[in-house]
Amino acid sequence: MQTKNADTMRLEREQINKHNSKLESKHQRAFQFLREDLPGIESVVSKLEKFQIAIPSWALGTGGTRFGRFSGRGEPGTLEEKIEDVGLLHALNRSSGAISLHIPWDIPQDAQKIKDLAASFDLKFDAVNSNTFQDQKDQELSYKHGSLHHVDPKVRKQAVEHNKEVIDHGIALGSKALTVWLADGSSFPGQLNFREAFQNTLESLKEIYAHLPEDWKLFVEYKAFEPFFYSMTIGDWGQSLLLASKLGPKAYTLVDLGHHLPNANIEQIVSLLLMEGKLGGFHFNDSKYADDDLTAGAIKPYQLFLIFNELVEGMDARGMDHVSDLGWMIDASHNLKDPLVDLLQSVEAIMIAYAQALLVDREALKAAQKQNDIVKAQNILQNAFRTDVRPIVAEARLRAGAALDPLQLFEDLSVRDQLVKERGENSVATGL
Repeated sequence: MQTKNADTMRLEREQINKHNSKLESKHQRAFQFLREDLPGIESVVSKLEKFQIAIPSWALGTGGTRFGRFSGRGEPGTLEEKIEDVGLLHALNRSSGAISLHIPWDIPQDAQKIKDLAASFDLKFDAVNSNTFQDQKDQELSYKHGSLHHVDPKVRKQAVEHNKEVIDHGIALGSKALTVWLADGSSFPGQLNFREAFQNTLESLKEIYAHLPEDWKLFVEYKAFEPFFYSMTIGDWGQSLLLASKLGPKAYTLVDLGHHLPNANIEQIVSLLLMEGKLGGFHFNDSKYADDDLTAGAIKPYQLFLIFNELVEGMDARGMDHVSDLGWMIDASHNLKDPLVDLLQSVEAIMIAYAQALLVDREALKAAQKQNDIVKAQNILQNAFRTDVRPIVAEARLRAGAALDPLQLFEDLSVRDQLVKERGENSVATGL
């Protein structure tokens, strides 16, 4: 482990090379075995090598539940330390080359200095995220009863101005998108006029939209329930799509995998949003019951594959660039795992699902669909899903200069213990 200065930890190139030298012989046997049987494997490796998944600043510390938060060890207490953590992840897997900030949790005091620090880790800034679901200590008006949909125009104006400030921070950092998620809703019938709440939200978003630079995007996120349980003002993809369509060509729907009612067909939602040219991007996570924010692929790996199957097919049909035309980001937060370990696992699961989707025989699947051959269509998808693509993902990492087994290297180098030495046993991440 190398320290550039007293406060910044970095992985040395030699450490990764030493790790890879121990594993490369076994890895090459596994990769060559697949290479003999899978046509087009080089194209898959090339696409994986370029694919990047942004890391949210709030996922670098332990999250919590309604009942408590159990902080981990050596959590990043500053924005600089959060960038350091993402830099460590990116050095390990070369697939985490961007960080997404939540404002006001992570306001840069010196934007150029923060940009330079991120660049030193080969990191860019992904979408910036506003926060009108909490009251801040210096806030004049409360968001207890909503923000952009609020019955009081003064509260709406406060929320709009906050979003404009977030855009300004993003401009200074080189970001190109704003994500808006609203906790606005109601828990009791009669509490809210649905139509007026939606209209207030639209008018507020129009003001925010007008503040966007020409080359920016606005991502409108949705959620079926929580924190309110009778209605959410942007409660599903249809409401988000309606807002994005009314706002204009720079507005898109953002899909969080945990923000749906149980058993929702997310892959169909993705397909139709792509068809309409209104899919903006993803917050990847996994869930058993609701917005559990668990490690991507931990509960429903087949669903994750089916989503990527629709993404590959739909993006290719529209001639879209897999790397840059959608926003790819993790959104996870929980109490139990080391956050860096969880993020390494999530990135790996996403890369696996993407690789499996790239292996689907599109021509054969289309032929089976045209012949109503249900069995063959199912087998084509499941054969791709059941292919162990981990050697392909590892080969992409190897060629990019990352570790063949990022999680193993993280453990071998005792990265968390090193961070504890740097930051202390009881440091707590800012934000959540």
